[in-house]
Amino acid sequence: MQRVSSKATFYYKRIFPIIFFGILLLVTVAPLLAGSGSGQFPPLQVFIIPAIMAGFGYFVMWKLVFDLVDEVWDDGDALVVRNGTAQDRIALSDIKNVSYSVLTAPPRVTLSLRRPSTFGPTVTFCAPLRFIPFSTSPIIDELIDRIDAKRKSRRSS
Repeated sequence: MQRVSSKATFYYKRIFPIIFFGILLLVTVAPLLAGSGSGQFPPLQVFIIPAIMAGFGYFVMWKLVFDLVDEVWDDGDALVVRNGTAQDRIALSDIKNVSYSVLTAPPRVTLSLRRPSTFGPTVTFCAPLRFIPFSTSPIIDELIDRIDAKRKSRRSS
């Protein structure tokens, strides 16, 4: 089996949120600790701006990162999808549409399914990262061509 999803998915889903919210927490707590010795309370902006950033960051991660599955593997005529302990096998002929967005970070691939899988009617994963910005992945391009060929052969049958 060939891996279709990015190995950086773990970083995007698990490591980056911890770093992001940890830095925001540090930025919020540091003025409190610095001001505690002098008895002065830091200005309100020290707390409002990180709270707004945390809310906005969570919203963006909820829309772009938290819905990504952990791994997608190509197994010939099907894709093996893993997210945590859940796993499902999706036939290429059961995929009705592929949406591939390279202009987001991380680059996303969304598979719309004819029948809902364990993960619902759509499966979204992170495309393999490329060194050339905004370029498509040859692995995903080839997968889209194979899915299209399966779709055409299904219609002619």
